[in-house]
Amino acid sequence: MTKLPVTMACGPYDRLQALKDGVIKPEGIDLRYVEIQSPPEIFARMLKTNSFDVAEMSSAHYFTMKSRGDFPYIALPVFPSRLFRHGFIFINRNSGISKPTDLAGKRIAVQEYRQSAGVWIRGILKSEYGVDFGDVKWLEGGVDTPRRFDETMDLRPAGDLNLELIGPEKSISDVLVSGEVDAYFGARAPAAFYDSEDVVRLFPNYRAEERRYYECTGIYPIMHTMIMREDFHRAHPWAAEALFKALSESKKWALEQMRFSGAQRYMLPWMFADIDEMDELFGGDPCPYGVEPNRKTLETALEYLVDQGFIENMMAIDDLFTPIVGWTE
Repeated sequence: MTKLPVTMACGPYDRLQALKDGVIKPEGIDLRYVEIQSPPEIFARMLKTNSFDVAEMSSAHYFTMKSRGDFPYIALPVFPSRLFRHGFIFINRNSGISKPTDLAGKRIAVQEYRQSAGVWIRGILKSEYGVDFGDVKWLEGGVDTPRRFDETMDLRPAGDLNLELIGPEKSISDVLVSGEVDAYFGARAPAAFYDSEDVVRLFPNYRAEERRYYECTGIYPIMHTMIMREDFHRAHPWAAEALFKALSESKKWALEQMRFSGAQRYMLPWMFADIDEMDELFGGDPCPYGVEPNRKTLETALEYLVDQGFIENMMAIDDLFTPIVGWTE
């Protein structure tokens, strides 16, 4: 029997390696795995040209566009990218910022205001630390190189937003070092953090802060999900379940490889101590798939999007993901 050809694009993650290498094969599917380092490239190619049948996607972008109507994709309850974000808040030490509430009224740079990382950072700072962003001046730009603005991928919240572009000649690193902005929130650390003594983290001991946050909330922030073209899903409804099962098995395989102690797989000197901490805190799997294990995290993400003006009203989480029958991790 001929297998269904499926093209899937995702980042170079350990939890996808078994699928990429063919160690795990989805039932009834001939999978072509396209590994792309840059998430924005994956997003743009999926949304602009439907280059893939299945692809990694910004969770904030997916939720926002689904709330606005005609968006011909459905998500699998698979989350290839998750990250705590306390360590991605950078400040100029001369800005007068020493604690989160000092961010009020400041000039803050972001890669893209709509970015999932930024949505989470703003949401956490407001809900957990009482930060008022009402009078903040936002500036968008490239982190280490100037960024060309792409209107076709841009999403803006409802209401007034005090935001301007940094411009074609400067990067966020440039303006953070110069003091033209006071802080930067984003998905990755700026070069200025490594090159300038004036650029520091708001939370120097961010790992302890992130652990405290998880212990209090049970939330490990979700950045990305996997989406499938709706026309493809209608034509092959069984494929979503086959892919979900294979993606889950691939993650399980990665966790097993990581735990092999005969020879350390990754260049992390205290990796096994980190695994012990992961087991203590997350019960062995920090990245569960499926809607139910992630319900609180997903609902919190939606609440932040509503609060920040991207989504008008809360949506039912179960309506945003294709149902998966007969599979538990």
